[in-house]
Amino acid sequence: MPRKNSHDQNFKNLILDYPHQALAFFAPTEAREIDDSARITPLRQEQLKDRLGDRFRELDVPLLVEWPDGRREALLFMLEEESDPGRFSIHRLIHYCTDLSELLDTRRVVPVVIFLRSDARIPSQLSLGSERHSYLDFNYLACHLQRLPWLDHRDSDNLVARLNLPNMLWRADEKIEVYAHAIQGLLALEPSMEKRLKYIDFIDIYTDLDDNQRQLYRSRYPREDNTMTTLTERLLDEGIRKGVEKGVRLGIEQGIEKGIEQGIEKGIEQGSQAMLLKLLTRRFGPLDAATLQRLQSAHGEELDRWAGNLLDARSLQEVFERH
Repeated sequence: MPRKNSHDQNFKNLILDYPHQALAFFAPTEAREIDDSARITPLRQEQLKDRLGDRFRELDVPLLVEWPDGRREALLFMLEEESDPGRFSIHRLIHYCTDLSELLDTRRVVPVVIFLRSDARIPSQLSLGSERHSYLDFNYLACHLQRLPWLDHRDSDNLVARLNLPNMLWRADEKIEVYAHAIQGLLALEPSMEKRLKYIDFIDIYTDLDDNQRQLYRSRYPREDNTMTTLTERLLDEGIRKGVEKGVRLGIEQGIEKGIEQGIEKGIEQGSQAMLLKLLTRRFGPLDAATLQRLQSAHGEELDRWAGNLLDARSLQEVFERH
């Protein structure tokens, strides 16, 4: 099973890769006015951090929506993900929204909170005042993924919805079907090979199939399984090809035949190491120093064997130990 990375980072990547579809799914009532002419810009948080102070959370995702014809003012969406409902603070959310409103000089702010897990104790609004008057009334858009019936989004053409099928409401006996429809959505809606590989990890993390379930999936959906296996192999081949090209360039620069041969051999090896490093990191998260050293010192047959193991390995240890 892939190592579970930060949920915040997983959702940040998803929102930044697919901002239009993220807003359409997580904030549908407000996103209806966002047509194809609207430009969505992620705000550079590292620039905002010093001015927002301690209240700033690095993994929140503010998006600025602008219409080029000037018909509407810019609209700021502030999205944050909460995997643990107990961490959610509506007071912190208010601070963040008002700080951004002041910093960007706009009152058009839409706060959106994505809850990976639901809890009846999560506050939906906050009112401040006295017996006589209410001086502040605040609420936000809440997307409780765990409350959404997966069947309502099973065939959606919104990739963000399809990738989140495993996070929605489904019965235990539907788990493999949920996984399959998420994979089918990824293959149908995302043409990029690298992004397909990136978000197969997202689906794997949140579905968390065990060995028996994965075998059932392969037997029921062989075409999708073969497609993902072929994708991984193509990316490995691409890494080797780039290594060969680099080796040829190194050899030519040295200007001797032996240098070309050595350069090609070294380039193939470096390409395999680089691509395997990339795939391992995406599958299992950042690698420790010992694993990095093991990759850098590996040669052809070892790298080939590890690449083959990666297709079925459930842990980093299995990549290096299985035969």
